[in-house]
Amino acid sequence: MITLGVIGIIAAMTLPSLIQRNNNKVVETRLKKFYTSINQAILMAEKDYGDKKYWYQDVTNTTQKDEDGNFIKGSNKAELWFNQYLAPYLNILRSETLNDGTFVVYFPDGSALQPVDHTTRDWNFYPGSLEKCRKKYKPITNAYGICVFPFIFYPTGTNEDWQYHYNKGMEPYKYRMHKINDLYSNKFYSTAVIQMNNWSVPKQYRFKISY
Repeated sequence: MITLGVIGIIAAMTLPSLIQRNNNKVVETRLKKFYTSINQAILMAEKDYGDKKYWYQDVTNTTQKDEDGNFIKGSNKAELWFNQYLAPYLNILRSETLNDGTFVVYFPDGSALQPVDHTTRDWNFYPGSLEKCRKKYKPITNAYGICVFPFIFYPTGTNEDWQYHYNKGMEPYKYRMHKINDLYSNKFYSTAVIQMNNWSVPKQYRFKISY
């Protein structure tokens, strides 16, 4: 009985650690896969449309409604831009317009991508359930580094604050990163610290990842 009790205690202590390790591994894999595929898509778009700095557009992710309250197809500027320049080069399972009028695309591995509502400069990548993540955390920035990871696509940003994004593809959020002393305590840089550790969650990571 004592032995069984000890085993039970050890299992109770070990199981959460194993679950967390698995969560980290899944998110690491999907982050790296997404980063590779989205930037390959940007390179392919450049072959067809030229330098990304010329076809990049900073537009809003909002869908207009008609007088009956129904979303008007084709009225979301971010979706139109994405469908022209990036979607043809990505393996997309489906897309949808959420209740707040923003559009999101889903990938076959269960992950999702969405520009924030006011700009196509900032993008949120969900390694797992977008619905669960958005339901649990409000505002969604509270979930950064946990179940959603921020990226930026802003190849035209020329001042010093955008130095890690100028003429780049879609990169982990690094805006003003050179001015931040502790990257590990700032959720906005969660994707960046994982990337800088070869797409592996570092030991110093402060947030409990889920997906």
